[in-house]
Amino acid sequence: MLSLVASLLLAAPAPTPAQPLEGGLRIVVPYAPGGASDRAARLVADRLKDRLGTTVVVENRTGAGGRLAMQQLKATPAGQHVLVVVNPALMVVAPVVFRDIGYDAQRDFVPVSHVTNYDFAVAVGSAVPVREFNHLAAWLRANPEQANVGVPATGSLPHFFALMIGDSIGVKAQIIGYRGSAPAITDLMAGTIPVAVDTLDALLPHQSGGKLRILAMAGAKRSSTAPEIPTLRESGLDLVAIGWNAMFAPASMPKEIVQRIGVAIRDVMREKETRAKFEAASMEPVSATPDQTEKMLAAYRAQWEPVVRKSGFTQ
Repeated sequence: MLSLVASLLLAAPAPTPAQPLEGGLRIVVPYAPGGASDRAARLVADRLKDRLGTTVVVENRTGAGGRLAMQQLKATPAGQHVLVVVNPALMVVAPVVFRDIGYDAQRDFVPVSHVTNYDFAVAVGSAVPVREFNHLAAWLRANPEQANVGVPATGSLPHFFALMIGDSIGVKAQIIGYRGSAPAITDLMAGTIPVAVDTLDALLPHQSGGKLRILAMAGAKRSSTAPEIPTLRESGLDLVAIGWNAMFAPASMPKEIVQRIGVAIRDVMREKETRAKFEAASMEPVSATPDQTEKMLAAYRAQWEPVVRKSGFTQ
């Protein structure tokens, strides 16, 4: 699934003048500011306005683990230019675990461009007396009442990954879902919850303050921006989880507009400066066509839908 990345990140041409996209463009983030989806949207929007010759506004709409924004956007009139930043929770997990999500992930939205991949990580608050993941596992087994794990949204991939981690270390994790990474991390640093599973890019900026410690990350290899953090595999747990963000449009958007915006996003994601900003934020930049994005999503569904179904979690 991730083999596309290396071949897609090619040298980008310089921006060229274009007929302005009339009416501007909104990029809706279904979560609170501060998480991977929000960061990806803002990094893209910052350069996309020049490519499209129009205003690009990022709007955060929280609620129902991101599903509220999807429900609202599916009926967007054809004349409005709106994108939504999606992730595994909205396109893979929600259709499996929720009886009525209020939108059809495969019919109500169309792919525009896959923009980034990112790693998940396990962190603890400063009051938790451990500094290595193995020690956390032992501490939770000895103190099962402390196995309260914060995740950025109920039904998100971190939700199910936290359950997988709990099963692997012999602990029943109690999942506490938030409206995005920022409130979850705030509670982690305040000691309201002892453990969180979130994206590495969301957790990393807070580690230097000493109010949280990242014990392990879930990638297949260590992050280049935080090479001191071991992987779960290095800690003896054979688990890997990669998240992603992609830009999708309501199915009502005319195909020619989807193509035009998609080309502009791909050009942005090939820019050396943009790629450097994503990498500095512990996210892997991707430049992908709608077809490549659809294939990535299909592969991800094949990988994670069985895991989600096996968990037995439904709402």
